Amino acid sequence: MHVQVNSQHVPGSVELHEWVGSTVEGQLERFDDFLTRVEVHLSDENAQKAGADDKRCQIEARPKGHQAVSVTHKAESLQLAVDGAAEKMRHALEHLMGKLDSKVLSGGELNDPLLDEQPQAVKDAMLEEDFLEKQDELDKG
Repeated sequence: MHVQVNSQHVPGSVELHEWVGSTVEGQLERFDDFLTRVEVHLSDENAQKAGADDKRCQIEARPKGHQAVSVTHKAESLQLAVDGAAEKMRHALEHLMGKLDSKVLSGGELNDPLLDEQPQAVKDAMLEEDFLEKQDELDKG
C-alpha cells in the first residue's frame, strides 16, 4: 500500500510525513492487499492562529475495484487528528469488507467462498447437520 502525505498550512517535514505514513499504515495494514493507494491531507484551518479543533486530517483510501472511501477528523493537535482519522478509516474499511463478505446472491444464498472451493464438503456438512437434528428429535420424541 502506498501512503501519500500532503500538508497545507502545516510545516511538512520529512519526519512528520514518515510519522503520518507509519501511523496510517499501522492502522490499515490488514487491508494492504485490498488498497491500491492511501492519500492523507493535513491542514491547519486557522493557519498559524490557535483555535479549538483547527487541525484537520482527511484520509482517502482507494480500494481495488471500488469507489474511494474518505474520512475526516478534526482535533486540537495533528497527532489527535491523524489518530482519529486513521481509526475512522479502519472502521469504514471494516464496514465495507463486511458488506462485501456477506453479500447475498440473487438466489438468496450467502456468498460463501468455501462453497466455491469445496462444494461437496459444504453439502455434506449441511446434510450431516440435518441428520443430527432429526436424530435429536427422534430421541426426544
